Amino acid sequence: MNPGIVVPVALFVCVTYAIKVCVDAVARRRMMQAGGSAELVASVLREEELRRRHSSLRWGIVLLSVALGFGLIQWFGWQDVTPGMVAVLAGATGLGNLAFFAVSRKLG
Repeated sequence: MNPGIVVPVALFVCVTYAIKVCVDAVARRRMMQAGGSAELVASVLREEELRRRHSSLRWGIVLLSVALGFGLIQWFGWQDVTPGMVAVLAGATGLGNLAFFAVSRKLG
């Protein structure tokens, strides 16, 4: 990996995530200072936790399906980027998203 490419991308991702965390913290603080009811604050925090769990579940399922797609590519011995290889990866990503949809419907 070329550090000239990886370092700026990683820096951008870290700065973006830090800004998101700060904005979320400020929003929670303002909600608490605005005198919102304890039920409202608790429900917002529960919903945020559920959203975070679903996000982790989605990425886990999608990355697992993409890994299976790469495994199929390796198993077939494909070396060059072909439309078939791209189709396998796109199909694996789509199947991962569909699996997440099915699981999330069962969860609630």
